[in-house]
Amino acid sequence: MADVAGVLALLVGRGATVAVAESLTGGLLGAAFTSVAGASKAFRGGVIAYATDVKRDVLGVPGELLGREGAVHPDVAAAMASGAARLCGATYGLAVTGVAGPEPQDGKPVGTVYVAVSGPGGRIWSRGLSLDGSRERIRVETVDEVVDLLAGVLKANVGEHSG
Repeated sequence: MADVAGVLALLVGRGATVAVAESLTGGLLGAAFTSVAGASKAFRGGVIAYATDVKRDVLGVPGELLGREGAVHPDVAAAMASGAARLCGATYGLAVTGVAGPEPQDGKPVGTVYVAVSGPGGRIWSRGLSLDGSRERIRVETVDEVVDLLAGVLKANVGEHSG
């Protein structure tokens, strides 16, 4: 399981904040952050953008991108992450989009997941995943992966001032 408490401590230590945009996890990512006492010092909020039009209309994912690639694409995850940070006034935005199953979506097989982190200066870090297991397992592993991605970004940028 991802070290959410450790990530929150890193964020608080540098005066940074985080917001989330979730699709397939349907609130699990936000719940992971808010389960930690004191999370409000760094966690700003998020959007559960399960429907494609919410990704477009609320998070600002380009409609032409969604039309061309569908909702399960690395550029969609990146745009969702940027949208979450912008909407919530956060230093970092996290996003997850993918196929938890039981059926493929937009021609993508079950277990296809993209996670992204947006950061200061418009930087984006992303990861494509091919996960196995039940719907619930895929959703839980997705949360772990995006939290781990943010942890790596924060640890790599120890000397970088943000806020």
